[in-house]
Amino acid sequence: MQQYVRKNIQEMTGYTPGEQPQAGKFVKLNTNENPYPPSPAVGRAIREVLERGLSRYPDPTATAFRIRAAEVLAVEPDWILCGNGSDDILTIVTRAFIAEGQTLRSAYPSYILYRTLAEIQGATFESMPFHPDWSLPASFADMRDDVRLAVLVNPNSPSGTMVPPDVVATLAARLNCPLLVDEAYADFADTNCLPIVRQHPNVMVVRTMSKSYALAGLRFGFLVAQPTVIQQLLKVKDSYNCDALSIAGATAAIDDQPWLQDNRSKILATRDRLTESLQSMGFAVQPSQANFVWCQHADQPSRPLYEALKAQRVLVRYMDYPDWGDGLRITVGTDEQTDALLAILQSILK
Repeated sequence: MQQYVRKNIQEMTGYTPGEQPQAGKFVKLNTNENPYPPSPAVGRAIREVLERGLSRYPDPTATAFRIRAAEVLAVEPDWILCGNGSDDILTIVTRAFIAEGQTLRSAYPSYILYRTLAEIQGATFESMPFHPDWSLPASFADMRDDVRLAVLVNPNSPSGTMVPPDVVATLAARLNCPLLVDEAYADFADTNCLPIVRQHPNVMVVRTMSKSYALAGLRFGFLVAQPTVIQQLLKVKDSYNCDALSIAGATAAIDDQPWLQDNRSKILATRDRLTESLQSMGFAVQPSQANFVWCQHADQPSRPLYEALKAQRVLVRYMDYPDWGDGLRITVGTDEQTDALLAILQSILK
């Protein structure tokens, strides 16, 4: 059967998610999950759906979520497209804008799924390296006819750093293609790019409920864009891409803004403590606007540190970027998880 698979698919490496151990107990700080339970309202909403039954198809556009999210985000419901996690949104956008032989541009290093999505389309993936201080070069907005979509993770992964919204707006004004700003971690940042969507019709912002709302296992994300863009993307999405349970849970989660603010405060406090502790051990740590930190030790290579932590059942993410370098991306966990990580790291570094 392999001979019938498209040539570009055969040649792909494919996306590799972070480790998800199915057995044993780990301190799991490798995939930027929220360490705390979601709002109690989520469970209640899901139970109500189960009591009504699952025999009918869900709302194809997740209207209840779009109405409540629009109120929270100060947009209108027809500016929102919902998806089965933000990865579904990324797939929809890529399918809609990128054809075979065209180019998807992304900052580098960044989320590695974008390359996979471009390769599935038979498109070219173009990396635009950050400066050493993680600022974005002005050349990110230099245009060619084949560049049909530019993607910027903001705050960035793996670095946790952020391109200021005014810089993003300047880039958007220069680009003559759509600009997708992936704000998976925006709720942990000091600012965001949502206002730019009104100012620039070519700007789209994608968010997820996985990180700040602690719903990684539920799979729900959404896009904010001008309605004319949303109307076109609706043609591309799967008919029922969000199930009834995820719609109910996500709607309840975004409705509970006091829970979000309390959760955010805890994670930011732990992030500050984690950063200071790592620095005291000799790590260079980027100032993070996300729920993780990116670090490299002055004297110890990153790969052996990752392996030594894993041997003691602490998972962090080792990432190696060609022509850039490697490092450790460490999720901000609970205080107890953070204490365990720091104690084990201290013993490894002795």
